[in-house]
Amino acid sequence: MTREVKEIFAGEAPPAPAALAAKVRTLAPSMTRSMQRVAEAVAADPAGCASLTVTGLAELTGTSEATVVRTARLLGYPGYRDLRLALAGLAAQQQSGRAPAVTADIAVDDPIADVVAKLAYDEQQTLADTAAALDTVQLGAAVAALATARRVDIYGVGASGLVAQDLAQKLLRIGLIAHPHSDPHLAVTNAVQLRAKDVAVAITHSGATGDVIEPLRVAFERGATTIAITGRPDGPVTQYADHILTTSTARESELRPAAMSSRTSQLLVVDCLFVGVAQRTYETAAPALAASYEALAHRHAPRRRTR
Repeated sequence: MTREVKEIFAGEAPPAPAALAAKVRTLAPSMTRSMQRVAEAVAADPAGCASLTVTGLAELTGTSEATVVRTARLLGYPGYRDLRLALAGLAAQQQSGRAPAVTADIAVDDPIADVVAKLAYDEQQTLADTAAALDTVQLGAAVAALATARRVDIYGVGASGLVAQDLAQKLLRIGLIAHPHSDPHLAVTNAVQLRAKDVAVAITHSGATGDVIEPLRVAFERGATTIAITGRPDGPVTQYADHILTTSTARESELRPAAMSSRTSQLLVVDCLFVGVAQRTYETAAPALAASYEALAHRHAPRRRTR
């Protein structure tokens, strides 16, 4: 069974000015180098770029007018004029007295207090970027599919496998049948059993993890509703996804691998999915949660000392 793959940004409203920087950070790694120069320029100096014509920005970045327009469209704007308006809005927000950004680069000789402060800032930025760029229309559709699913299979390996387990245990606690899969062979053999009314969720920061893409493809071809949680909205995994939920792509450093920041943004999306499903299924979810708390209550009670 085949289905038409939807355009990633079709029907999506242009991002608000506050979301522009987050959009640039998310999409820049998948852009061409010339488009990256345009994106980095508008994110670094929104006020200056807002005053430039399309020709002026092309000259500033050493690119072409066509590249500037393509970059604007990739960022979610119909044309360069719309991007300029967003840049002007972002510049106005930045001039309102907001504190300067803190660098999150961690040096080998940083005191532990600085490490804590930098990591906390980077985590906050990752969450803010993910929230700003998250398509709530896609999120709502994914929630609706999960809330009515007969069965949910979730695929993820490595750090994303931990997130898959987290989503599965959350859904289980509100009465849904959910299975996390980190073994690629088991994932595919289980995906073969999926049908319409079932949901398959793929979690991959890179969007190119073969062990995650393969079972999602099988589930897609079997007619299941498919969801991709990824930091690359144009990655290979999205060609088999009915709904795409984009996470923030934080800058990787030597002492902070991508797996750390990607997991933070993935967990936020998972929590949004869970709360959305719990809201839609409240009449059954609330008793299920209460039953799970009651079943585990004795394990949290203080134990008496024995002589």
